[in-house]
Amino acid sequence: MTGYRRAWARLMVLVFFVAAAAIAALLFPVRTVEEVQRYFTGTPWGPAVFILGYAALTLSPVPKTVLSIGAGVVFGFAGGVGVVVAAALLGAMAAFWLGRCLGREAVEIYTGARVGKLDEVLRRRGFVAIVAVRLVPVLPFTAINYLAGLTSVAWWPYLLGTALGILPGTVSYVTLGAFGLQFGWQVQAALAVLGLLTLAGLVVAVRKRRKGAGSV
Repeated sequence: MTGYRRAWARLMVLVFFVAAAAIAALLFPVRTVEEVQRYFTGTPWGPAVFILGYAALTLSPVPKTVLSIGAGVVFGFAGGVGVVVAAALLGAMAAFWLGRCLGREAVEIYTGARVGKLDEVLRRRGFVAIVAVRLVPVLPFTAINYLAGLTSVAWWPYLLGTALGILPGTVSYVTLGAFGLQFGWQVQAALAVLGLLTLAGLVVAVRKRRKGAGSV
């Protein structure tokens, strides 16, 4: 098998895997909040099962925010933050290496020098870039995981940048799950943080777009 065919075959495996994961997530039976709480808090291995299940679901285009809020409902604030961070990092690394092993070769072959400049920037400033995209809660977590694997960013800046970048959003979403029914200052603070992060992300995106248009 030639390099082109091998790269194409690996890329198709990656696409098939993501599609299969999305279908499996859609077919997964939805449980009530009471059932979920009873299962995960009634057994000593409940948190570990939740972490593995969360990590597996992040491999598909399932909204991570829903899972994070659910963790707050099930485990409370402190426990929810702990399991979400652990699960998100596990899922992020799994998707990163799937993208790197199955899709990176195709990117190098089919794009060539066209993405060379971007790759060089990510190789030198990967940590800052990952932190920046992770801080914006509206950007799709799963897509970033796979796309990062397709680039040349090293795995350890990716992991550290992910851990730091997801923390504010994770704390905010878990807070909504843990204290949502009370709507006290915790929820108000969480909503304020999410709003500020989203606004900051929009401002940066608009500035970059204007800068790019001005350089044409």
